[in-house]
Formats: sequence, C-alpha cells, structure tokens
Amino acid sequence: MSKHYDLIAIGGGSGGLSAAERAAKYGAKTAVIEKGLMGGTCVNVGCVPKKIMWYAGMLSHALDDARGYGFGVKRLGHDWQKLVDGRQEYIKGINDWYHTYLKDSNIDEITGEARFVDANTLDVNGEQFTADHIVIAPGTTPVIPDIPGAELGMTSDGFFALNEPPRRIAVVGSGYIAVEIAGLLRALGCDVTLIIRSETVLRGFDAMLRNVLMEEMITAGINMMSSMQIEKVVKEDDESLTLHCDHGHVISGYDEVLWAIGREPLTADLNLSAAGVEMDTRGYIPTDAFQNTNVNNIYAVGDVTGQAALTPVAIAAARRLSDRLFDNQADRKLDYTDIPTVVFSHPPIGTVGLSEEQARKEHGEAVNVYTSQFTPMYNALTEHKTQTAMKLVCVGAQEKVVGIHIIGLGADEMLQGFAVALKMGATKKDLDDTVAIHPSSAEEFVTMR
Repeated sequence: MSKHYDLIAIGGGSGGLSAAERAAKYGAKTAVIEKGLMGGTCVNVGCVPKKIMWYAGMLSHALDDARGYGFGVKRLGHDWQKLVDGRQEYIKGINDWYHTYLKDSNIDEITGEARFVDANTLDVNGEQFTADHIVIAPGTTPVIPDIPGAELGMTSDGFFALNEPPRRIAVVGSGYIAVEIAGLLRALGCDVTLIIRSETVLRGFDAMLRNVLMEEMITAGINMMSSMQIEKVVKEDDESLTLHCDHGHVISGYDEVLWAIGREPLTADLNLSAAGVEMDTRGYIPTDAFQNTNVNNIYAVGDVTGQAALTPVAIAAARRLSDRLFDNQADRKLDYTDIPTVVFSHPPIGTVGLSEEQARKEHGEAVNVYTSQFTPMYNALTEHKTQTAMKLVCVGAQEKVVGIHIIGLGADEMLQGFAVALKMGATKKDLDDTVAIHPSSAEEFVTMR
C-alpha cells in the first residue's frame, strides 16, 4: 500500500526543501525524496564549498597585501588538506542540521531515486508514494564534452573531491564556475590556463564587467586562451595531459583538466513520460509563471526549469509556490526580472538588471550611462593593485535605474542594497539624493556624474 502526502518534493536541494518546508508550516503533510546528500548541489558541491575556497584565495591575497601595511609576513606554505577537511566538516554540519530540521518540522525524508508511475504516484526503491501535489526539483549536473579523452578531465564535482592542489591545470569554460575556480586556484598558487571558445568570459554580462575581469585575470597570471575548441585529450607516458585543439594547436603538461562548460538537468531517470510531463529538447521542464508544468498538480522549480540557475531563485520560487497551494495566496509567484547575482571571481562581480547592451537594444537613445573606475583605497599601500569599476544604466527622462554593475573588492556585499533600490524603481536622482558613506567604494554609486 502506498503512503499519501499533500506534497512530495523530488530533490533535497534548495528548491525541493523550500517547497516542503513552507508547505509544512501551513500544516501540509510533506516529504522530500533525495538519493544523495541533503542540501543538493549548492551545499555539497556548489555555492557553499566554492565560497569557502574563494575566502582562502582572498586570504592568500591579503597575506601579500599585509606587507604594504607594515606587517612582516612570511609565507610558510599552505595546507590544502586542512582547508578541505575544514570545508567538509562545515558542510557535514549543514547536512546534519537538515536531517534534524526536517524531523522537527514533520517532513519525511525518503532516500532513493524517484520515478513517476503516474501523475500522482512515485516509485522509490520499489515502494510507492502518492501525493496531491508533486514538485520536481532534482537540479542539474555538470556537462562533460563528447570528445575523445574527455573522461581524463574532471568537473566541478571532481574539483571538490581533490585532496591536493593541481600543479598545472587547464580550466575549460567561460561562465561562473570556470572563472571562479580559475581565480581561486591561481590565488592559491596554481599554474592556471583558462580556455574559452569565444573571445571573452561571462557572455551575457555587461561588457565593462567582462573586460575588467579579463584584465584582472591576466594580471594575476592566468594564461587566457580564447577562441579555442578542444578536440581531444591524451594522457602521456609521464601521466600528464595534452590538449589537442582546433587549428592544430597542441598544449601539454597539465596534471588536471577541468570541464566547466555548462550543466544539464537531472530529468532523464524520472520517467516523466509516465506522468505526461513535457520536457524541451535539452531535458529542461517548461513551466508557466506559477511553476505549473503541463500536468495539473505537478510543478517544477529551480535549475531544472532552465531559468536563472541560482539558489535564491529556487528558494524564492518554491516558497511562493507553497504559499499559493497551501495558504490561499492565489496570485503568489516569483518575478524573474531584475534578479541580482554575484560572481565570486577575483575580484568579485555584482550585477542586477539590464546590461548597457541590453538596455540600448530595448530603449535606444533613451539610455544614459554613468561609470566610475578607480583603484580602491584598500590598495593604496599594497604592491598589487586591483581595479574597481561601476556602471549605472538609466532610462528615460526620469533616468530610472535599470542596471547596476560592479566589479571590485566588496562588490559581493555592496550589491544587495542597491538591488533593492533598483527593484523599487529608484531613479538616478534618488541615488544622487542619498548621502554618501565616506570613504568607501560604494559611495561612487551615489556620487556619479
């Protein structure tokens, strides 16, 4: 006999957990099905371990910078294993907390792989569970290219399993994961080559951000190889890896290759056809504005929808879905416009709203742009200087702010408040009328002319 729930979430990541947790608060009987570790990609092989590694990279920079402030700092090496052990212990604490929290919240944990039997029934390890509402939130997995020798490389999942740093690594890709891992590894002393298919990193971001980041990465000593496509990977007799690229280029001597070329949805094994749930050609599940799939009472949230693959987006969409289903908030849904995001590169990037290119395409001559570029005061006494660059994109006679872009120290912490202002419809005059906090980098946003 099957066990029945008001709501079952497939996936114990940010989206699934948030949907079940919010529904349970309204008194719904809920369960979460997860075959791996609770917390999903973000907690285990994504945002959380990445941020800890990023902090390690920033501290490495700080050790060098401290000399400029009069500190007699001597580098005595870096214990990679100690860093990894501390990181994993921190993650284990989060995993353990989830188990306790779910139990205390009367949310059932079901361990195993879910497969649809029909639109209301799921099979997990031969046991069946039914629900009035099913939320699909299994997340995504890294893509490995279909080329000879691709298995010799690793993905971001493999990166977080490393027990020693790579001596010389080729990172392949141009998005968030590629630039973040390349930057933190270089900060920790690794020899890093970043290989990208196009001419620049972070396509889709404002050009100012892309250009400044490329300059900073080159200055940091990252070997940037653009407009290059890898055709095969070969392991040599000395165990090193050689990359054979288009146009006859051959680059060799790497002990690791990391694929950061995108992610794909974990939908292939869900047996969605049994429930009649439609997917697109890439395996993503289309939804309407309320997270509804094409089947009544089946929903999808998070990365599996192909929209804004960010942890806070999955959380926000899932909570709003449960508000609608179990608290009579009929119009409750996530607004997917103007979502702020941060890239934990070195230096970090914060961005929200339209890029200058997007704004000009949509609004033409009505666009006004304000920029500022400088060396932050932090670097006044340091040998290595970093750049900070900022841009406000404004539209119309009232100069409504439609885009805010930052690269530089503190960008990750600066953006959140300015994102609120943009979301509320702030104008350039509103920023001008705000008294600056001095001395700070953030004050540039309210003093631009």
